[in-house]
Amino acid sequence: MVERLARPRVGHIQFLNCLPIYWGLMRSGALLDVDLRKDSPDRLSAQLVAGDLDIGPITFVEYLKHADELLLLPDLAVGSDGPVLSVNLVSTRPLADLDGARVALGSTSRTGVLLAQLLLRERYGVRPEYFRCPPDLTQMLLEADAAVLIGDVALRAMYEAPRQGLTVTDLGQAWREWTGLPMVFAVWAVRRDFAAAHPGLVKEVHEAFLRSRDLCLAELDQVAESAARWEPFDASTLAEYFRALDFSLGERQVAGIREFARRAAAHGETPPLPPTGPTFFTR
Repeated sequence: MVERLARPRVGHIQFLNCLPIYWGLMRSGALLDVDLRKDSPDRLSAQLVAGDLDIGPITFVEYLKHADELLLLPDLAVGSDGPVLSVNLVSTRPLADLDGARVALGSTSRTGVLLAQLLLRERYGVRPEYFRCPPDLTQMLLEADAAVLIGDVALRAMYEAPRQGLTVTDLGQAWREWTGLPMVFAVWAVRRDFAAAHPGLVKEVHEAFLRSRDLCLAELDQVAESAARWEPFDASTLAEYFRALDFSLGERQVAGIREFARRAAAHGETPPLPPTGPTFFTR
């Protein structure tokens, strides 16, 4: 690291969708230079906002609510430009028939949950009754007609739910079909006060993440084979999943987050983005 004043407190999502980033950090030795804190997306988002983390992933909805405190790290996100496989709406009936029905919301990603709500309201014209509960599909469907699942449990449901006669709507694919744009579920951000005090550290951490991502993308089959030893998925499933994910934040992705932010703000769910768009860390 350029600056040795502190080891940055860096968040890491304990879902398979961020394993590629973590894999590259291990391979590059960058973990020695950071204080890595692993947790769920919602908890990491809260820690970054509270100042308990310096740099980390944050669900896009929470970024919108706290954009004045945060800077985005360029070209780094978790999203998809089509199917994402692990952000799903599982239903016992067609989505157009969910008006007034109960829909259970898994509580691990505010962005995925809001996307499901926007999709049902705007595209299907239905207003279900929502309630939050732990992300266990069997328990959710005992009390609801549909369930929003995020992360590893959603990835399992993608393959298992259709065999039970359930309909699975991949929300990444649904957004792509609806808007023609990629969907960004989480971004990496740094607190503005930390970036002002330690710009060199932030630059080094950002570059380590980019190297990690690129290293992993070059070795995806190896990453999948390794992960299959301890995950309840075979290597081919994991390779398919990792290839579905989009870890970039280029012009198309920024257009996607602008569109999502516009729709969310129109419904009063988040503050609007400024006309100039999100603010990025630069040095």
